[in-house]
Amino acid sequence: MARRRKLRLGTRPSLLAVAQSRLVARELERLCPELEVELIEVRTRGDRDLRTPLTQVNDPGFFAAELDEALLGGDVDFCVHSHKDLEIDRHADIKLAAIPARENPRDAILFGAGVRDKLRRCETLHIGSSSLRRQINVGDFLPQALPNAGTPASIEFHPLRGPVHERLARIGADAGKERLDGVVLALAGLARLWQDHDGRKAIAPMLAEARWMLLPLTECPAAPGQGALATECCTADASTLRLLARLHDPKSAAQVKAEADAVKRHALQFESAVGATGSHVPALGLVTHIRGRADTRLIAVTESHVPSRPGDDRINAWTGEDWHRYTRRRNLKTALPESGAVFAAHWHALDGRQLNPDVHCWTSGTTSWLRLARQGIWVEGCADNLGFEAIKATLSCPVLALPPPRGWTALTHTDAVDGWRQGGVGRVVATYATEIDTMVSTELNERLLNCTHFFWASARQYESLKDRVPSGAHHACGPGKTRAALRDAGLHNVQAFTSRREWQQWLA
Repeated sequence: MARRRKLRLGTRPSLLAVAQSRLVARELERLCPELEVELIEVRTRGDRDLRTPLTQVNDPGFFAAELDEALLGGDVDFCVHSHKDLEIDRHADIKLAAIPARENPRDAILFGAGVRDKLRRCETLHIGSSSLRRQINVGDFLPQALPNAGTPASIEFHPLRGPVHERLARIGADAGKERLDGVVLALAGLARLWQDHDGRKAIAPMLAEARWMLLPLTECPAAPGQGALATECCTADASTLRLLARLHDPKSAAQVKAEADAVKRHALQFESAVGATGSHVPALGLVTHIRGRADTRLIAVTESHVPSRPGDDRINAWTGEDWHRYTRRRNLKTALPESGAVFAAHWHALDGRQLNPDVHCWTSGTTSWLRLARQGIWVEGCADNLGFEAIKATLSCPVLALPPPRGWTALTHTDAVDGWRQGGVGRVVATYATEIDTMVSTELNERLLNCTHFFWASARQYESLKDRVPSGAHHACGPGKTRAALRDAGLHNVQAFTSRREWQQWLA
């Protein structure tokens, strides 16, 4: 039997670095059975200095210089890095060989026990994060996103450095004076630790007691490249380059490039702490969410491949506000689940109602999230208005320990029940109904006759009004279930947008 070729993989010694290097090693050995990969631990300056806040580190090689030296000195054959830790200008003799399939790029907040009690007492929550980007975006979103009964929560940030499992330990009861109410972490790191035997052993006890919140990409995009790995080897090592190329994932590489390009494009607009996350959406292609601070304002930008709008002489748009103006909503007395997980397709689905605190609650977008939070519901995450299908991969991430799709209950309106039943969820519950207000029918007809552009939040809206909609009008919707339902209803010339806000910006 022929001897297997051995490759030496240089990695930082932290639990997470080793876990992600093991994942790369196993995948490379699977793709190339003739290989055996040996991990070589290399301690970097970033591993030795765990006290200096990253915002004060002005060292491009903080997490990579010693690994570069080992690679150039021939001590290792290739290295695995977290892509976001690499400086832009790399050594000429070191080449990026592959960006493997990316892990989920979202940020998550893990909260310790007793957080809900502190919120009820209106006490300040102490949140750990040394990232200026996270402090800005999370600091803007989180006070309103926590259950707040109409009064935004008070939060205070504290510096947080060190290995992931040690940061996570800060929310545990044993942390003493160092205890925090929550820590902001990359979901990718937790997911990779969960896939590793040593990593899972380290974090499982702390996760068992933690309460999750996954931050929306629209409001809290991650650092460019977060969740992506970079495998590097020497530029002159053609053999290793060819082997590592088998790990390369073009879709992940395109996302990382889009994020870096977005930061460059908006460098003059934002003064600091720019978050940028790209993701592929079936109906839209590559979508990039960007958010940063300009002067005293926070600016959010969504970039997608929406074609330029023709120069129409006149635009009169029909929006969701119009629909609510001309319809009446009626809440139904249907029982809510006492366990498992629910997806509220709109905040109307839970308007004025409470869930059992043990039920996992997700919703469609940040507008619904904040409305539900104001009535005291803990929302764990949202679909960023891209539809339930777009977050199935996130919901199935093993570290989140959520039920499979069949274990979910969709809460929606009466006319959307059939569409949801085709979506793979285990149970669909109609909690409200809408109907056109006959008292404003004449006014409604006049309004519709003058509209040139329509944004449909549901197929029900279109089917209720289609006989009154002018021919030749432009139709738009989100990229989720509504788009498919509109096509089933006979509306084929409908253009998808990431959100109503993006559509309105497109019109302007």
